Parts: sequence; C-alpha cells; structure tokens
Amino acid sequence: MAPDPQVKKKLGLVQVYTGNGKGKTTACLGLAFRASGRGLNVLMLQFLKPDKGYGEHIAADMIPNFTIVPMGADHMCGEVVSREEDIRLTKEGLAKAEEALTSGEYDLVILDEINNTMSFGLATPDDVIALLERRAPNTEVVLSGRGVPQKIIDYADLVTEMRLIKHPFDKGIGARKGIEY
Repeated sequence: MAPDPQVKKKLGLVQVYTGNGKGKTTACLGLAFRASGRGLNVLMLQFLKPDKGYGEHIAADMIPNFTIVPMGADHMCGEVVSREEDIRLTKEGLAKAEEALTSGEYDLVILDEINNTMSFGLATPDDVIALLERRAPNTEVVLSGRGVPQKIIDYADLVTEMRLIKHPFDKGIGARKGIEY
C-alpha cells in the first residue's frame, strides 16, 4: 500500500516514551505497526539491545515496510560490557540514526532506548537534539527509554511517561518470550 500524501504531510513531530513502567518499546511497536499499516516506511533503531531473535525482530521481518536494527550489547542477560564498548556502539547507533533521519527514506524513525544512552552518559541531549534538527522534513521521530533528560522533554512535541505501579519481577517472575521480548 502506498502512503497517502496527505498523511505524510502531517508528519514531523518528536515523541518521547519514558518512565520506569513497562511498555515503552511496546508502545513504539504499536505505533510502528499502525504506521506500516498506512503504508509508511518505518525504521526502529534499538540502542543497547542485541540481535538475539526478540519477538519484535521476528514480526518486523514479516512486514515489508518495517525494519528493526538492534545495535547494542545484551545488558539484560548479564553480559559484561565495557563502558568503552557501550560508547562505541552508541556512536555507531547515532551515525546510523543520522543517516536514516536525513535520508528522507523513512516516514517514522524510532530510536528505542536512546533516552537510556543519555541517562548513562553515552550520548548527550545536545547531540540528540542536533541530530533531530537535521532530520528530513515530515519525518516523525520517537525517542524511548528511561531517564529522559529535561532538555529532551522541553524539545519534544509529545511526552508520555509509563509509571511503574506493580511488576511481575517483584514476585521473581523473569522476562518471558512473547511478552517482554
């Protein structure tokens, strides 16, 4: 399905999904699913996440105009990674993000977990804002992850916070295939 030009003309906002609650990446995936259904070309770059066959990677392979690129080490499974490695992977991710955002090829670019890179000091809000300023016209962008800096909140057009009230981790229930990954 070719995207409606009127739909594309209304794109170009910056959205943020943050907070300590579950659901940030899931919200990004829901938006990607909706956008791809309208024929929009979607790219999700996943900072701090490895290529480990997550459910969303498998599903995205089935949708012609939705691509996910994982770009990180597996911190969730206890992999020990040096700060230098995280910085290197983040810089590579930012370079890929710039390429995608400036190309005009994508209607929606999701920078999953990029907020975490800023809260960990791997990227700066100024770097991310400069990147966003260079994006092609009518390119919608989503930034997700915990610990979003105030400067990004001030810059964004939409900010949603997922608040943790209760989580199965508190009962010792770990991440489950098909639900958390």
